[in-house]
Amino acid sequence: MNTTPHSSPSQAAVRASVAATSIRKRSQAVLLASALSGLSVFASPSLASEEAFASCLRDLRAEAASKGVTMATFDQHTTALAPDMAVVGLLDAQPEFVTPIWDYMAGLVDAERVADGQAMLAQWRDVLAQVAAEYDVDPATVVAVWGVESNFGRNFGSRPLLTSLSTLSCFGRRQPFFRGEFFTTLKIVQEGHVAPERLTGSWAGAFGHTQFMPSTFMRLAVDFDGDGRRDLVDSVPDALASTANFLKRAGWNSALPWGFEVSLPAGFDTSDAGRRNKQPMQQWVARGVKRVDGGALPPGATPAGLLLPAGAGGPAFLVTRNFDALYSYNAAESYALAIAHLSDRLRGGGAFATAWPTDDPGLSRAERRELQTLLIARGHDIGEADGMIGSRTREALKAVQAELGLEPDGRAGQKALNALRAAVRK
Repeated sequence: MNTTPHSSPSQAAVRASVAATSIRKRSQAVLLASALSGLSVFASPSLASEEAFASCLRDLRAEAASKGVTMATFDQHTTALAPDMAVVGLLDAQPEFVTPIWDYMAGLVDAERVADGQAMLAQWRDVLAQVAAEYDVDPATVVAVWGVESNFGRNFGSRPLLTSLSTLSCFGRRQPFFRGEFFTTLKIVQEGHVAPERLTGSWAGAFGHTQFMPSTFMRLAVDFDGDGRRDLVDSVPDALASTANFLKRAGWNSALPWGFEVSLPAGFDTSDAGRRNKQPMQQWVARGVKRVDGGALPPGATPAGLLLPAGAGGPAFLVTRNFDALYSYNAAESYALAIAHLSDRLRGGGAFATAWPTDDPGLSRAERRELQTLLIARGHDIGEADGMIGSRTREALKAVQAELGLEPDGRAGQKALNALRAAVRK
């Protein structure tokens, strides 16, 4: 086993990490926007953009040596590049549909992902045990990140990183940030960690089993299988260990839980709720906060914040600094909660005790596929029943909702699915 040592992160590295997680967060939101609005997956460049791109590449070539990229590497991997202008649109796109947290959680933490995750825990038991010994991050947490980030390696993203990052280095906002990611990607190739044709990922440059940005890879990826390369694409051990290293560097403490679902006493003042507004655990106990499972809260001064992701009417959680470490992976509280909850489910825990404040809960991926199958059976051309609720599914669903007397909002929830099931039985 060979790991790469790292010193404490500099302020520049911290800023880079914040930028990278911000971009990854926008990447997930914009992928949703693309699916909803029918944006082209790849956009052909105009003559003007091709000329501007060629000029930009010449400027980048002049910088390459100062960034640690040889002329040979730069020329070999940029000569055939053409801009993908679709990624510039994705950088500024806004989601047309804001996903309620109960829909988000229903799709990310469902029985299918729990079963798959438990299978991965068994398949990679020995590696995960070694990772836990090295980085002090438990297997369920590492596997939960893997499951949410790429569905255990099934969904890496299809965009060539060098194409996307070179385009974003030359067009649109945040060109300095993306130039750094572009040069870092070239260094990854130059050092032989991942073959260029294997470097595909999100439009913003996240790649591999656990979707690292290139700069995050260079800082935190490790060679855990000892083959001399840090490879998050074709080496599961490297990916799992790198994820654990990320969390350790983000402040993960194995002596703490990520948090607990809790109940609040009647009339509880939630004005000081918030992940950042941490108070000693003993203060929450004194205010009548209790775990919903009847277990004891950690004693003493352990800092914890009250998280109310759906407001005071929904599930409540006391979250520790370990939750903050999960948050740092993608800078979204809903994301961190999905990782945290999936890790609990992988350990044998159940669903949240408190229902989400809705009369129309979200659908699992299996239920989404069922809903799409029922829409197809009614003659709607929505493509494959893949569980991805895009614009075609949503438009078809609006029409069916109107036919069945439901609000035609295009949202795929339990009411729509049950109405479709009932229509088949008639």
